Amino acid sequence: MRPRRARRSMAEINVVPYIDVMLVLLVIFMVTAPMLQQGVEVKPPQAPAKALPQSNDVPIVVTVSKTGAYTVSGGTAPPMGEQPIEQIQAYVLAMRQANPKIPVLVKGDREANYQMVVNALVALQKADVDKVGLVTDQPAGRAAGGQ
Repeated sequence: MRPRRARRSMAEINVVPYIDVMLVLLVIFMVTAPMLQQGVEVKPPQAPAKALPQSNDVPIVVTVSKTGAYTVSGGTAPPMGEQPIEQIQAYVLAMRQANPKIPVLVKGDREANYQMVVNALVALQKADVDKVGLVTDQPAGRAAGGQ
């Protein structure tokens, strides 16, 4: 009888399939990422208002569409589509606790129901926001700041 030689187990991992999967996921994320950055398109009212001073902080923008849908963008999170005002209120409260100086803006569509804009302002007040900016467009042919 001959003594059997112990076979060595092969400890190599074939990484080629993993690379293929990773490249497919990369392409999927590259295609879907710009779609996540899109918010709701609104047309703010026109007013000859003075522009806010520049800030290094990215403002939190609560958007009210003409259908009454609420969205939020800015801060540390990308836009997440339509959300209930209670979720937006909780998000703004968390962002303001982390950075109390972060500016908060409300961007309402000019055709939106005024009550929906007021509801957004009340929710921001409950989130301990003491100053809120309202986003407007400049009238055609006028400089910022009015007369």
